[in-house]
Amino acid sequence: MFETILAYVLGALIILLGIGLSIGLHEVGHLLPAKKFGLRVPQYMVGFGPTIFSKKKGETEYGIKVLPLGGYISMVGMYPPAKDGTVKTSRSGFFQNLSDEAKRVEAETLQPGDRGRLFVDLPVWKRIVIMLGGPFMNLILAFVFFSIVLVGFGTSTATTTVSEVYQCVLTQEQQAARGSSDSASQTCQAGDTPGPAYAAGLRAGDVITSVDGRRVSQTEWDALTSAIQAKAGEPIAVTYTRDGAEHSTTLTPIKTSRPVVDRLGQAEKNADGSVKRADVGFAAIGSTVATLPKPIWEVPAFVGENVKAVAGVVIDLPARVIGVAKAAFSPEERDPNGPMSIVGVGRLAGDITAMDTVSVKDKVASYLSLLGSLNIALFVFNLIPLTPLDGGHVVGALWEKVRKTFNRVFKRKDPGPVDISKLLPVTYTVAALMLVMGVILIYADIVKPVTLG
Repeated sequence: MFETILAYVLGALIILLGIGLSIGLHEVGHLLPAKKFGLRVPQYMVGFGPTIFSKKKGETEYGIKVLPLGGYISMVGMYPPAKDGTVKTSRSGFFQNLSDEAKRVEAETLQPGDRGRLFVDLPVWKRIVIMLGGPFMNLILAFVFFSIVLVGFGTSTATTTVSEVYQCVLTQEQQAARGSSDSASQTCQAGDTPGPAYAAGLRAGDVITSVDGRRVSQTEWDALTSAIQAKAGEPIAVTYTRDGAEHSTTLTPIKTSRPVVDRLGQAEKNADGSVKRADVGFAAIGSTVATLPKPIWEVPAFVGENVKAVAGVVIDLPARVIGVAKAAFSPEERDPNGPMSIVGVGRLAGDITAMDTVSVKDKVASYLSLLGSLNIALFVFNLIPLTPLDGGHVVGALWEKVRKTFNRVFKRKDPGPVDISKLLPVTYTVAALMLVMGVILIYADIVKPVTLG
């Protein structure tokens, strides 16, 4: 029991260190271009709350804080200073006073010689590079982690080696009548629909080498099934090897309705939330799954599919968090593909470490996959076009460029930099929502966590 708890804690600590590294490098992605462009950066911090450790080097204080829930760098001149060098704080309006107070606080941090080194003094493209540096650092980390997993460790891959061939295909009604949960049960009776692959002479252990005139490699099970699915009711030529000898046959797939899945194996949904289905060809064979390395050129597509999947979650994040809250406070099942907090990720890592049946190699691959997925989430989330997120600052810089171009074309006076301080109400609202969602996810990850299997 003690060993299990120790292994669980060790796994959680490993993944938390990885999360801290990912957050720290995200901020490095902002820090390096900021310093390259001559900005003064007073602070580089990983975490929030009280400072555990810090050390000043040059103009910048580097430190670690108590709560590992994010990080930040402070750059001088995020808000445009008043033209007369003063900041008014007595204007009417709550929102305006928020802006004025933010400018007043920032003005107190300015030092002699900062003029020309302010964030708002930089050209728009440099500001965009600085703000995108963090998210793209996470994207690079995702490429690194997933490359190590896919190329170095390999992944469970469906191969063209046949694992099983079903003699017949049963309808749901036939399954219910016979007490079977297998859609291709071997308890065949007269009048049952023959399994197309079995009727064509294929057996377990055969290695399919071509389908419909196209050669398929060991790892091209998806290409094989796509060719079969596209030929419902039509005969197609298949070649296979058995005991070292090559054979040829003709297979006629039957038409069946199947869920449509994406590259990650997740079922796609219709606009009403139902599972999308399609009529496709079906051969009634299974694939032998093996752990095989992927070529490096498949990593970008894999990362792209992960970005697409996470973007879908982020777009629907408020609704998904509400769903998590309902599950946490009721007997409802929690969506295993929904959002989770740093606590949930740590628990998953602990579960992996505590599993005696999983090899050390597979555990390491699982940790790296978790960190790859986390960095994809950080990349996508920080691109949301709302302050205080990086995407909000990018949108502000782009709007400034559009405004300046418009005024230059129509020979109007340059209005100067966009004043992001006027968006502080949005910033505070978004920050409050993020805090609430974070608390909900942490609570759910404690009382009803997502578990392996």
